[in-house]
Amino acid sequence: MWAPIMSNATKRIPVTEERWEELHELKAPGQTFDELVAELIEERKKAKLMRDMKQIREESDFVPLDEV
Repeated sequence: MWAPIMSNATKRIPVTEERWEELHELKAPGQTFDELVAELIEERKKAKLMRDMKQIREESDFVPLDEV
């Protein structure tokens, strides 16, 4: 099985001055930008999961388990 080689290399992500300022305002004291980005990614994943679950609830027919 193929597995990607993971490295601890630092990557640069170009952002506008406006975006950088917005990120800086979101960052807690002592928090790194890497930690902030990880937090934002996790929040985005959770929001997507909630949207997906809501869509499934709205578009699907469910049968109560006690009726099976």
